[in-house]
Amino acid sequence: MRFLATITLLAAFIAGGATSAKAQSAPPAASSIPRRIPTSEFATEALISKPILSPDGKRLVATTQAGGKTQLLIHALVGSVKPIAVTILGDQDLKWYRWAGNGRVLISVGRSVPWFGGEAEMTRIISYDIAAKTLLPIGQRTQGLQGDDVLFIDPNGEFILLSTQKSIYDYPSVFRVELATNKAKEIVRQRDDVWEWYADSDGVVRAGIGFDTSRWSMIYRKSETEKFRKLGRAKFDDEDAAFDILRFARESDDGYVLRNHENGRYALYKFNYATKAVGEKLFESPTNDVTDFELSADGKSLRSVWYTDEKDRVVWFDPAMKEIQASIDAAVKGSENWIISNTPDRSAMLIWTGSSNNPGSYYYFRPDDGRMLRVATINAKLAPSDLSHTKYIHYKARDGLEIPAYVTLPRGRAAKGLPLVILPHGGPYGVRDRPDFSPEVQFLANRGYAVLQPNFRGSEGYGKSFYEKGEGQWGRQMQDDLDDGMDALAKDGTIDPKRVCIIGSSYGGFAAMWGATRNPERYRCAASFAGVMDLGQQLKHQLNFGMSRRYRKDWRQTVKGDEKFDLKTVSPLYTVDRLKVPVLIVHGDADQTVPYKQSKLYAEALAKAGKPHEFHTYAKEGHNLADRRNFKDWLDRLDAFLKRHNPTD
Repeated sequence: MRFLATITLLAAFIAGGATSAKAQSAPPAASSIPRRIPTSEFATEALISKPILSPDGKRLVATTQAGGKTQLLIHALVGSVKPIAVTILGDQDLKWYRWAGNGRVLISVGRSVPWFGGEAEMTRIISYDIAAKTLLPIGQRTQGLQGDDVLFIDPNGEFILLSTQKSIYDYPSVFRVELATNKAKEIVRQRDDVWEWYADSDGVVRAGIGFDTSRWSMIYRKSETEKFRKLGRAKFDDEDAAFDILRFARESDDGYVLRNHENGRYALYKFNYATKAVGEKLFESPTNDVTDFELSADGKSLRSVWYTDEKDRVVWFDPAMKEIQASIDAAVKGSENWIISNTPDRSAMLIWTGSSNNPGSYYYFRPDDGRMLRVATINAKLAPSDLSHTKYIHYKARDGLEIPAYVTLPRGRAAKGLPLVILPHGGPYGVRDRPDFSPEVQFLANRGYAVLQPNFRGSEGYGKSFYEKGEGQWGRQMQDDLDDGMDALAKDGTIDPKRVCIIGSSYGGFAAMWGATRNPERYRCAASFAGVMDLGQQLKHQLNFGMSRRYRKDWRQTVKGDEKFDLKTVSPLYTVDRLKVPVLIVHGDADQTVPYKQSKLYAEALAKAGKPHEFHTYAKEGHNLADRRNFKDWLDRLDAFLKRHNPTD
């Protein structure tokens, strides 16, 4: 196929709109202080988010919001069929969704359940039949907590391979589950040396990995007719044995893995599963981990590799896709352009274009005719010329470790003596910040604040050493990294160290409250959304909260470090007496990830101690604010709180 070099950018057919992607992404000219953007504009609800194209390219599925509830929108891209909205129940958090053939969508949801005297998160799958417009729970009532580990989806949408426990007392088995009836057949029995199963692109279960407190082990087979055999066993810290993301060639012992044995950074290698021989290194980043890769349908050739340094990047090995990407970039200059979904035959694609100061748009693209049709503009009310660019920086922590971070400065103001908001990310271990458009960041910059987003030690993607330096450092060196970022910006004169507030969500909410508690001399105020206030209780609630998929150490050990360490000494709930600055706490009472009582108990303790605070509950909200009216309210509360305690003027 010879790709058309000229791409025609056409008007939207879902959202409506005026400008082309090229016009939208033009860099803003230098200007004076921009208009004060109303919080309602930052909280404008996107028509769709995270769209995925159906295998035949005729539909997309995406999230949307209606009446404060999260919905899946199934929209026909061909013809005039009315969109279908599937509502997610209020006591469940949407985890992910995927196509199963062209007529069915799989939906993963999670919710909190009683668990040995506490609470834990349970995940389940729901199958939605588009033609019948019916929802069917997938899996058995007695299965364990994790019910959404899908190993393989039949291209025709008839069945899936699901790895799950028969009961909470079993190890996972692999079941073939018929999606129309939920009838299940056990095809791979449980073993006490396997906790995670892996299948190839034909739906053959090829490998299993097990873990104990200090080691992992692996079993493997070449084909469905063979028996599994032990492939190896190693300690978690064995540099020569660690790997991530197993992919297999069809009916072959050859495959691909990500390994970090050379320098601690994950790179892509060929790998022979029969001999355990590491083959040719196919790709590495000089600074960061490779995050993922894609193979051809038969698993025998490499299509693409992804990694993130200062921003997300893709390297195409597939010549046709490389040409398509180059043509899109040439047509839509000055913007990030991502092929976020495509049909297996690459006849249709969904493209996102945008930047740190542009929420962007989604486009439907057919390479053969070279036309990009805009599906939706994410937030047409926000003009890039009013928003701020985000810059990637590095600074030294007090122990000499180099910390990467993002800084966003307010437009039209001199980069000198600015008030600062530190915005630590959630997670903390399986996450990192990126320079993506963020309504919170842009809101704060619009109000006149410099915004610092540190990728503190333990953040994902910077190699094993950087990750391990964060182990056992909740409230300790991870917190130092935030304070040291403030000092670096103060030293170069960018910010005024006497005008700093810290704000965060989830783990970031913990970091905000603990920062204000630990170092009240540094912060004028702090705010938390859905923050962790009692580390010990959170460890009991979610077995892998905030973990990296790559470093398999026990979650409790990762957080605590020294087994004798008392987590109460770094939990805001138990250190209320040390708090000296005003705080704002908000939480959704339907949160399934960080239980609402984390903030409720903290607020009650603050009230009892007579500490200055504001506490607000968002009814029927989960770990994120699905209702944009509530998101606007959160920004309004931040606006008023910051104006009182850390004004810009």
